[in-house]
Amino acid sequence: MERKITARLLEWKNSPYRKPLLLCGARQVGKTYAVLQFGGAHYKNTAYFNFEFNRQISEIFEKDLDPVRIVNSLSAYSGIDILEKDTLIVLDEIQSCKRALTSLKYFNEKNPEYHIIATGSLLGIALKKDDEGDCERNDFSFPVGNVNILRMHPMDLEEFMWATGNRKISDGIRKAISAQERYDLHEKAMDIYRMYLTIGGLPEAVKRYTEGADASSIAAVHADIDVTYMGDMSKYTTKAEAVAIRAIWSSIPRQLIKENKRFVLRDVSEGARTRELGTPLDWLRTAGLVNRCERISTGEIPLSVHTEGSDFKLYMVDTGLLISKLGIPSKMILSDSSSLDMYKGAHTENYVMQALRANEIDPYYWSPTPNKEVDFIFQDSEGGVVPVEVKSAKHVTSISLSAFADKYRPHYSVRASAKNIGFENGIFSIPLYAVFCLNKDICDVPGNRT
Repeated sequence: MERKITARLLEWKNSPYRKPLLLCGARQVGKTYAVLQFGGAHYKNTAYFNFEFNRQISEIFEKDLDPVRIVNSLSAYSGIDILEKDTLIVLDEIQSCKRALTSLKYFNEKNPEYHIIATGSLLGIALKKDDEGDCERNDFSFPVGNVNILRMHPMDLEEFMWATGNRKISDGIRKAISAQERYDLHEKAMDIYRMYLTIGGLPEAVKRYTEGADASSIAAVHADIDVTYMGDMSKYTTKAEAVAIRAIWSSIPRQLIKENKRFVLRDVSEGARTRELGTPLDWLRTAGLVNRCERISTGEIPLSVHTEGSDFKLYMVDTGLLISKLGIPSKMILSDSSSLDMYKGAHTENYVMQALRANEIDPYYWSPTPNKEVDFIFQDSEGGVVPVEVKSAKHVTSISLSAFADKYRPHYSVRASAKNIGFENGIFSIPLYAVFCLNKDICDVPGNRT
């Protein structure tokens, strides 16, 4: 399956400022597959080492951190000739060997001709615990300034279209968005969007779907991944923290279906104490399993200085996983059943948040009063503020969006809904299936044509 991260990996490979690369992201988003596919396509050979599954590899890094000795030992261990520039060295789950992480500093400083990609699912969590003094040894340090860092997310809807033989659909959507013209295959694209909601962007689920798996098989994939995530929640934590992490994780679906989707820590479980849930919540964010959207008090730039940390919404890393945990049958999503109206706001917002994060947008939300809210707000590449209102249906009103526009005068606003493409009264209306077109350069896409 083709992934957008490949283009960024190729930029990294060809950059004159290339350093060893840390590829981060939640477990099961496809990091290892993408890196190995990239290595096979762009290098003579790939030397792959997994520290989590084979602890013997860690012994190579115990003696010293001389890059030449390490390369020779890795080459002998794997039986692969590791060649400067022509071999991609992949250090998978590097958080399981902190000395290997520290070695990246010396590879960058002494032997930058070696091409190294290190991946880690719980890297940030492991390092944070070490900073807190929970590590057994202190002969390592994070290679600050000596690594490039990329974050990988689940497949977005465009990648899903590529994987399912609908590339012409995704290309047509981009052309229509750029031209601000109605998309001819609107209903077809909406059907693909609804299918994506149920499958999600976790590669194993997408792969099963492309192989013809039925809904129950896809649900089983989601259940297995959920079990894997729950198992990870005991890593680098105390027993009490693990219990709290799982409680927060399980609380997200029911808190998202509330009319007011603000996440309330005291509602996580009976007797929950807010002050005791900060660390567990941070664990989920650092592991990449949740996306947090904070409330801002004003729509003036820079948005980041106007956050109100106590008010935020939590979204799951993947919409397919959310719908699975909600227990919504895929047939009801695909038929756009009206009986799901109370849930549509939750999974639609979760989908949009997931798409924005895949485009490296970290949005906020604006809610000056309980009955007024703009779902997402972000800054574009020119410093302009872009408000995004999310609606799950075709029949829409934009009272909150209009209030924000009247107060802060953005160049234009965005409304994502089931309606076709249009631009009127300063609102760029895009279909939900086209949200993957939203990025920090959106100012260059619709312009301000009225």
